Amino acid sequence: MAVLSQFDYIFALGIIFAFLDAWNIGANDVANSFATSVSSRSLTLPQAMVIATFTEFLGAFLVGNRVADTIRNKIISTRFFEREPSVLMLGMLCALIGSSTWLTIATKIGLPVSTTHCIVGGIVGVGLATVGRDGVDWSWKGVSSVFAAWVIAPAIAGAFGALLFLLTKYAVLKRRNPLRAGLILIPFYFALTSGVLAMLIFWKGAPSLKLDKLSTGETLGAIFGVVGGVVLICVLFFLPYLHRRLVQEDWTLKWYHFFLGPLLLRRGEVPPPPEGHPVRVVQDYYRGHKTKEELERAGLAAHNVPDIEANKEAHTSVDASSDDRASPILAARSPAMAETEAHRAEELPAWKRWYMDPLVGAWYRPSNLPRLVARAFMHGVDKDVISAQREKSLLSGNLQMTHARVPHFDNKTEHMYSFLQIMTASVSSFAHGANDVANAMGPLTAIYYIWNTGKISSKADVPRWVLAFGGAAIVIGLWTYGYNIMRNLGNRITLHSPTRGFSMELGAALTVIVATRLSLPVSTTQCIVGATVGVGLCTGDIRSVNWRMVAWSYMGWIVTLPITGLIAGLLMAFVINAPQFGRRR
Repeated sequence: MAVLSQFDYIFALGIIFAFLDAWNIGANDVANSFATSVSSRSLTLPQAMVIATFTEFLGAFLVGNRVADTIRNKIISTRFFEREPSVLMLGMLCALIGSSTWLTIATKIGLPVSTTHCIVGGIVGVGLATVGRDGVDWSWKGVSSVFAAWVIAPAIAGAFGALLFLLTKYAVLKRRNPLRAGLILIPFYFALTSGVLAMLIFWKGAPSLKLDKLSTGETLGAIFGVVGGVVLICVLFFLPYLHRRLVQEDWTLKWYHFFLGPLLLRRGEVPPPPEGHPVRVVQDYYRGHKTKEELERAGLAAHNVPDIEANKEAHTSVDASSDDRASPILAARSPAMAETEAHRAEELPAWKRWYMDPLVGAWYRPSNLPRLVARAFMHGVDKDVISAQREKSLLSGNLQMTHARVPHFDNKTEHMYSFLQIMTASVSSFAHGANDVANAMGPLTAIYYIWNTGKISSKADVPRWVLAFGGAAIVIGLWTYGYNIMRNLGNRITLHSPTRGFSMELGAALTVIVATRLSLPVSTTQCIVGATVGVGLCTGDIRSVNWRMVAWSYMGWIVTLPITGLIAGLLMAFVINAPQFGRRR
């Protein structure tokens, strides 16, 4: 039985608001990270959801922090609460309420924010309400790092992203034969990517395994071992597969033929495609996006470009129009978009038409219940994020001209980098689940520890059920509402493609690694936005970046800490200073 059982209600409310906080981490932070992969078409939205479901949950549950700071980032000292541990329980609850409330609002209006800074802001507010200004750590290791992150994270990530894309641009994409250059250099890119991601896991992404405590020799040996294994797989299996598919244009090749490796080189002649049914060996990663020259040839003035992109491609997912109009910040549906809705039902596969077709009779009829459950489960997946990104809004401006300033490159070459982007996104997601689950579960662990023992410690053991609870909440948040942040980022900042998306994600991962080793404050949200801007500027045209969306993101970072601090601080001050019935002051 819990020692402080009289405060069962604080523990119960802590569970509720910790779930809401973790739900928003999935809907905001994780969605922000996968927006790049979905926007570049390296992954479809359902594919991104499935990958993130496994990587985020397994990262949180298997290698998440088993020991957490009682007070996140040690913003205030636990010694102030040694005489009254229950007050710290209340404080952590107020911090969770402040963080989850602002995260919910930000997610609803499509504002990407740092979930770490949300909980830090909540704790600062609690500290000001209880121990006062002098009790809060305003040093570099405390609150000051949050302010520094506004500049440090985007700048470093932008530089890394730009360097990676410029290397790819001039070493591969602008060569006379970019496909050949890409095939020659792809083992190098796999070596670089696997090395960076191995460092990310060793130094940041597996806190419970204590891999960062290994000696320098052990760490380097493990990293080079990973690199060697990945390069060997690339040369033996991946290169023959790419050669057969991209050079020989084998339209009969399936994904599982990858495992044949060198045997693919002995495969027979490629059969001709069926007559009257032309096939593409890779998708068009730039479909729906015209270049500036194409717009000029079409006679479209830069200052008056109609929304013609929406009809450009077939849509294979259903978008809930009522959800799109929920926020004034998000786009209003254009007439061209509305016109395509009538054709979508015909293009849906049979299994999707089963639950999307109109119900027969009353909704509560037993025959309708399975379809209603399927609709609810697939609600956050049945979204056309790329089309939604092109809808007009106050923040998007003239996106067609912004995208038109970005050059297009060879589709087959772009396709090679989609595999690298998927690998980067998956490993980064695993590391994110291992680390950021503590933003919501750290305060809950403190509440549980004090409620269960009646004591305070600077560190608290994180039970397995808390890690599983947090990982599940993150996945549910991404699955049900992650699309809302995805459609407000990605192509709404600059035009994405696999080479650009890979550079952005690897640049963000490099920034996290460097910052971890140098103890610099960074946020994954700020890293990916900074890398996106850095890659966008590599066109040499400042107008190839949508600065309205960048300013919108920056505004979210700046107001996060004061807003969460204000909510948590006012709530804490109100509760601890409120008059009590039957007790005279």
